[in-house]
Formats: sequence, structure tokens, C-alpha cells
Amino acid sequence: MSSTRVEFQGAETNKLVADLYGEGQLPVVMLHGGGQTRHSWDAASERIAGLGHPVYSLDQRGHGESSWVESGNYAFTDFAKDLAAVTRQIQEIYHAKPVVVGASLGGFAGMLSEGQENPGGLTALVLVDITPRIDLGGVSKIIGFMGDRVEEGFASVEEAADAIAKYLPNRARPKDLSGLSKNLRLHDDGRYRWHWDPAFLKSKQGQTPKEAAVTQEGFVTAASKLALPVLLIRGQNSELVSMEHVREFQALVPHAQFSDVRDAGHMVAGDKNDVFASAVENFLLTLKVKAEPV
Repeated sequence: MSSTRVEFQGAETNKLVADLYGEGQLPVVMLHGGGQTRHSWDAASERIAGLGHPVYSLDQRGHGESSWVESGNYAFTDFAKDLAAVTRQIQEIYHAKPVVVGASLGGFAGMLSEGQENPGGLTALVLVDITPRIDLGGVSKIIGFMGDRVEEGFASVEEAADAIAKYLPNRARPKDLSGLSKNLRLHDDGRYRWHWDPAFLKSKQGQTPKEAAVTQEGFVTAASKLALPVLLIRGQNSELVSMEHVREFQALVPHAQFSDVRDAGHMVAGDKNDVFASAVENFLLTLKVKAEPV
């Protein structure tokens, strides 16, 4: 299925780039995790669009082709404000509130957008391996990988693939690296570097335990206000989300549905895309008769 490149305006009039797949009445917005780009959703976006949904796979601020914000504002609330701005623009097009599917950083943006920045702005929310409270050790591991060679970069796409294979030893190294190349930028010095603003990573480094606790409490408050249909999808081998975190989330959002994906880690869609996409499809099918135009 082909896609169309479109642009939105973020909360700071920053450019946000998306790929649009398919047509229909109930739009879906796909939000990637930190350090990723919209292309992490290519396969899932096509499959969901096949159900009759217009699907927008969005590069979040500082990622992919979207603007690196001069302000350096990369707090979680900044991503949520961008999402609120985008969903309002999409509502103007379709006269319907979109569904948001958010992985990790994208899930935080979805929680804060609906629970704090723009309550009632969404039809439904799918959280992919993210809950208000997460394992901070797992976060440190991810930030460590993102920070490794952030300045030095890689001599080739193959070298970047080797680094990922070392970080994710349980995932088969892909033979076709064209997908990975979309997450890299070739700089003037001939080195490949990740397709995101280093200022984003710096904003997440060095946070004290007290600051992290305050941030997580903000997510807890936002989650407790979620009144819309919610689906939480977790990778059973997740480095971030334990069953204790899931149970806390279910207490906060008792109407939420839950799907636990076997043999998948934090990158659920990448590890088990078919199982992930099926869970999202089944959830969306329950919304079709419930979705009402704005």
C-alpha cells in the first residue's frame, strides 16, 4: 500500500511530518518511541489502514523528518502538546476524533494529551509497552544505548545494524537493512547518525530519582483521568513494564483492556508485528459502532 507524505504544525509551529495510509472515517495516529521514526510503524500502518482507517504515522518533534525545535523543549508535556495540536488538525479534516496508538514515548504523549492537555480529544488510546510507572533500570539501559556513539556515529548502515544486534541479541539481525537506513542520517563527514536531535537525549539524561518520581506521578494523575476506551499491549519480556506496573495501571484505568504478547520485549511491534497488529485490529473493530463524529 502506498502512502502520502503530509505535514502538520506542532505546538511551537514546528513542522511535524507524517505518512498517510488509506482512507476512511475514523482516523488513527501512530506515535513511535524515543529515538525511532515513523517508519517503525510501516507494516502496522498498512495493516490497520486495510481495515478502512486513514492512518497517520507521525515523526514526533526532534525525530525523523520533523523539525528539531530551536527551543530545545523535549519534555514529555511538549510531545503531548504537539499531539493535541495534531489531533485538532485531523479532527478538522475528518470531523471525528482520532484513535492514538503510542509506543513508549508516544504512549506517554497520548496519556498526557488526553489526561491533561486536551481531555476528550481522542476516540480511544492504545498504549504499547508503557504505563505511568516503569522500571527505571530499563530506562537507563535504553538511554545508554541511545547515547552510545551519538556523536561519533557509524561508518555504515551495517555497523549500525551490528550495534542493534548487540543491544537486542534475541532479535534476528535483518538481512534487508533498507528499513534501518530510514532511521539514520548520512552527514557531511560520511558518518551515519541516528535520525533524531541529540538535544532530545540530553533532556532525558541526568534526571535525579526525585525528578523521575515527580514525572511518574504526573503520568499517574493523567492516567487516572482516562475515561475513553483504552488498550494496553505489553511485551512479556519487557525491560520497562512489569506485571506489577500493569496491575497498578488496571487499578487506575479499570475499564482498560490488556494484551500480553509472548516472546516480545519493549519493541513489541518489531518483535511480534503480526500479534501486535491483530490486537490493535480487534480493539479497533469494537470501536467502529461506537465512534461518533465530533
